[in-house]
Amino acid sequence: MTQADFLKAPFPAAKELPPQEITGPRRFFNRELSWLAFNWRVLDESRNPRVPLLERVRFLSISATNLDEFYTVRVAGLRQLARAGNALPSDDGLAPADQLKQINEDARRLLAVQQQVWNRLKKELEAQRITLLTRPKLTRRDETFLEDYFLNQVFPVLSPLAIDPAHPFPFIPNTGFCLAMELERATDGRRMQALLPIPQQIRRFVALPGEARFLPMEELLLLHLGSLFPGYRDVGHCSFRVLRDSDLEVEEEAEDLVREFETALKRRRRGQVIRMKITSGAPEGLRALIMEELGVLPDEVVEVKGMVGMADVKELILDSRRDLLWPPFTPRVPERVQDHEGNMFAAIRKKDMLLHHPYETFDMVIRFLDQAAHDPNVLAIKQTLYRTSQDSPI
Repeated sequence: MTQADFLKAPFPAAKELPPQEITGPRRFFNRELSWLAFNWRVLDESRNPRVPLLERVRFLSISATNLDEFYTVRVAGLRQLARAGNALPSDDGLAPADQLKQINEDARRLLAVQQQVWNRLKKELEAQRITLLTRPKLTRRDETFLEDYFLNQVFPVLSPLAIDPAHPFPFIPNTGFCLAMELERATDGRRMQALLPIPQQIRRFVALPGEARFLPMEELLLLHLGSLFPGYRDVGHCSFRVLRDSDLEVEEEAEDLVREFETALKRRRRGQVIRMKITSGAPEGLRALIMEELGVLPDEVVEVKGMVGMADVKELILDSRRDLLWPPFTPRVPERVQDHEGNMFAAIRKKDMLLHHPYETFDMVIRFLDQAAHDPNVLAIKQTLYRTSQDSPI
């Protein structure tokens, strides 16, 4: 195989392009399809053998989170346009319905590849003594530990629900994860459909005694089904996850923008379901009931042969296994700040300062705010905060 030397190779001969390539819509990349191409690139890093194993798991999780956010905002907006009958093409010549069709096809391929990557990563994790177990592989010691964990940590926050005319279908929030079951009463064989929403504050993977052994939460719940639905046995089950329309629509000319945003945020929490992922092989009656109650159309349902909720694999990234992670990076402290013994105002007074994150530490920003907050000459601090963490020092 020959390699091209782009620095020394001659320029290729000029080629005349047809007019539509210069002035027509084909000269543009579609924004949404281009974003999907970017997320394929993120997923590619989870297949890159030069990337440490747990960092590849992180990239897989990021690609799943990205795709969820893409659907809840960008695809949700296109869906609204298509349902309103808007056929106005974007600059690249694609109408909203055409974009949705291509997005759906590409996203389904992406989901299938995510499962393939996860299956390979699981084998590599097992080779590194990080194991994901199923119920048949549990030892007696595991079951004793899990019984205590279930009763004290999980059971108190669960709300098992029967699905029938006397019990309305519950509201499932955006990214909500549920276990749905077809149950049979042991005494008379009477069937019942049930739903078990899994609260988002519960970890998806339960750490078992021993070195890096985990059990998925849905396996734990099925293991203790008798405690949740006494007298019933499982005759069929599935897990599913929903994504809701989170596109924020705000009237910019509103008299009270604060109230307008409050109303929009409340409306967004209960947005329509735009996508549902469900495990393949789900009982037909149960699947149909869930679709009907959530108002999901067939083309908005994705059957997953594998794990639903791939974003949760980030829980398996263990700080204790530094050998499977990138070496820690220590950002630098600007010399001028050090020259002024950490006094941010003195350093800035000397000359304007430009910080380049993550190569220079963000602690400088926090230090600047802290010093400003304690400076009696500072009357007010006004800034824009974007996506702060839950434990933000600011």
